Amino acid sequence: MPPTLASLVHHSTLKLTVRAGEGRLDTPVRWAHVSELADPVPYMEGGELLLITAMTLDTDDQESMRRYVRRLAKAGVVGLGFAVGVHYDDIPPALVAAAEEEGLPLLEVPRRTPFLAISKAVSAAIAADQYRSVTAGFEAQRELTRAALGGDGPGDLLARLAVHVNGWAALYDAAGTVVAAAPEWAARRAARLTPDVARLGERPAPASAVVGGSDDRVELQSLGTGRRPHGALAVGTGAPLGTAERYAVHSAIALLTLTTERSRALRAAEDRLGAAVLRMLLAGEPDHARAVAGDLYNGLLDAPYRLLIAEGTSAALQELAESLEAGASRAGEMVLVVPEGERLVVLATDGGAAVTACTAYAGEIEARRDSPADTRAPAAAGEEEQVVIGQSAPAGTIAAASAYRQAEQALSVARRRGRILVEHEELAAGSVVPLLADDAVRAFADGMLRPLHEHDATGRGDLVASLRAWLAHHGQWDAAAADLGVHRHTLRYRMRRVEEILGRSLDDPDVRMELWLALKATSMP
Repeated sequence: MPPTLASLVHHSTLKLTVRAGEGRLDTPVRWAHVSELADPVPYMEGGELLLITAMTLDTDDQESMRRYVRRLAKAGVVGLGFAVGVHYDDIPPALVAAAEEEGLPLLEVPRRTPFLAISKAVSAAIAADQYRSVTAGFEAQRELTRAALGGDGPGDLLARLAVHVNGWAALYDAAGTVVAAAPEWAARRAARLTPDVARLGERPAPASAVVGGSDDRVELQSLGTGRRPHGALAVGTGAPLGTAERYAVHSAIALLTLTTERSRALRAAEDRLGAAVLRMLLAGEPDHARAVAGDLYNGLLDAPYRLLIAEGTSAALQELAESLEAGASRAGEMVLVVPEGERLVVLATDGGAAVTACTAYAGEIEARRDSPADTRAPAAAGEEEQVVIGQSAPAGTIAAASAYRQAEQALSVARRRGRILVEHEELAAGSVVPLLADDAVRAFADGMLRPLHEHDATGRGDLVASLRAWLAHHGQWDAAAADLGVHRHTLRYRMRRVEEILGRSLDDPDVRMELWLALKATSMP
C-alpha cells in the first residue's frame, strides 16, 4: 500500500496532529511538496501533501483562505501540512475553518519536525511500497511460470493469476471462445464479453481495452505478435490494477503468448512434418506415416477421417485454419493442417469438431452472403468469400489417395456452383445433368453437334431429333420410329447419315454416351 495521511499521522517520529478533515485520512499520498506561493496550483500534479508556513498568505481574510483551500482541493492536493512556531504559534482560525468547510485534511506540524523529515518519510514509504510491489510481481512471475511449465494447460496459470489480482481471469482462443476461466463461475462472465473480444481481435496485436461492468472492471489483452491475435486474456477486478497486479498480468500475457503462439521455427517444423506425413499417406504408406508422426497426431491416423481441400486468399485460408484448429483444440482432437501454396489440405476426424467447425464456417459465410441485411463493405465481404472447400467421404489411412481425389472433385464442383463447401457425398446424390451446365461442356457439345444442326438447317432431314429419340429408346428401332412417326427404315437411314457426317460409329458405347450428354447439355437453359 502507498503511504496515506493516516500512516503519516501515526508515524512515531513526525508527531503530526489532525486539525481538519479527519474523515479523509485514508487518502494515498503521492509526494510531499513545500511551497510558499500564494497560488501553487500550476505546479501541482495531484496527490500531493502540501507543506506551508503561510509566509505569503493573508491568513486573516476568511474569503481569501476559502479560495486558497478550494483551489488546492480542486487541483487534487490531498492534504495540507502547516508548520507552527515559524510565523504563527498556531494555525490561523480562518485556514482551519476553510479546511473544515472543504473537507481537506489539515495537519499541524510541530516546530521540532522539519519539512524534510516528512518528505523523507513519504519518499521512504513510497520506495518501500514499490519494492513490495516489485517483489510481489517477481514472486507472481515465478508462480505463473511454474504453472505454465506444469503441463496442465492454462487453467492452473489462470487460477494463480486470479488469486494474485484478487479477481478472475479467462482465456479466449482466436475465434473468441472461452477456453478456460478461473474461478469456474468466471466462465459465464467471460462469455458475455465475446463481442468485446471480437472487436479487440480486429486490431493488430498487441492491443488492449478496458470494459466497465456493474460489478467489476475488466481489462482485455490480445495475445500474439502477428497481424491477427491468436487469443485474448481477460482480467476482472473490483478496482484498477496496482503495480504488483500489473506485473502479474504482464507475466501472464507473456507466458500465454508463448504457449498459444509457438515459435516460428517450431511451427515451420511441424508444418514440414505434417506435409511429409500427408505425402506418405497419399503414396499408400500409412505405416511409415504413423512412424514419422509419432504422438504428434495421436489417434488421427487410426480413426476414420475426412480430407478437405480449400482454395482461396491467404487471409481466408488462415482464418479457416484457425477456425478448424480452435474447434479441434476445444474438443481435445488432433487435426492435420498442411498449407500448399494457395491451397490448404486438412485431415480431420470424421464427425469431429474440426469437420463441424468447417461446416459452420461455410454456413455462416453463405448465410451472410445471401442475407439482404449484410451491410459490410463489398471488399470485406468479397475477401471473406474468396474460399471454396471440397470435402471427401469418410476414409481410412489406406484410402488417403482416393479421399484426396474425392476432395478435389468436390472442390471443382464447389467452384462451378458458386458454393463455399461441397461434400463428396453430394456428388453421388441427385443427377449428373446439372454438372453439364459448364461453359467448357457446352462448347464441346455445340462443336460435336454442329454438323448435324447444319445438315438439318438445309431442310434435308431431322437428324438431331432422330438421334435423340433413338438414344432415348436405347437403340430400339421400332419404338424410336413410332415416337418420331416415321418408318424404321427411314430411321435407319438417318442414323447412317449421322455416322457419315460425324465420322463416328454409333456401335461404340462411348460415342453414344458422348452424343447423349451433348444433347442434354445443349438442351439445358
